[in-house]
Amino acid sequence: MTASAPTGPAQARHPYSPVRETPNGFVFISGQLGLAGDALVAGGVAGQTRQAFSNLRTRLASAGLGLEDVVKITVYLVSMSDRGAMDEVYQRSLPEPLPARTCVAVAELPYGARVELDAIAVRSPKA
Repeated sequence: MTASAPTGPAQARHPYSPVRETPNGFVFISGQLGLAGDALVAGGVAGQTRQAFSNLRTRLASAGLGLEDVVKITVYLVSMSDRGAMDEVYQRSLPEPLPARTCVAVAELPYGARVELDAIAVRSPKA
């Protein structure tokens, strides 16, 4: 019997941790897509970027952190022509100082997504 690929996000089982913290306070957040429930949100790359940030905030909150704790983000775009629309949402979503960032174009993202974000955050030492 051969395994078949999942038909949607709810069926997917991936071999990774969505959030992983190191002993020295670095928190790694796996890639977040513009998914709400089992479907990509409407609104193209802008809508998907807004939802990806919402999902990122949820993952950060599960570790007791927020967007202000993010020090590095990697943005994956299916097309660099989407960069302007993504940047508008990106700038409105993050507090200053903005984290370091890498933005790359990829051939394809899961489920037909246009954008994916992953992040590294740092837990501030307790005073």
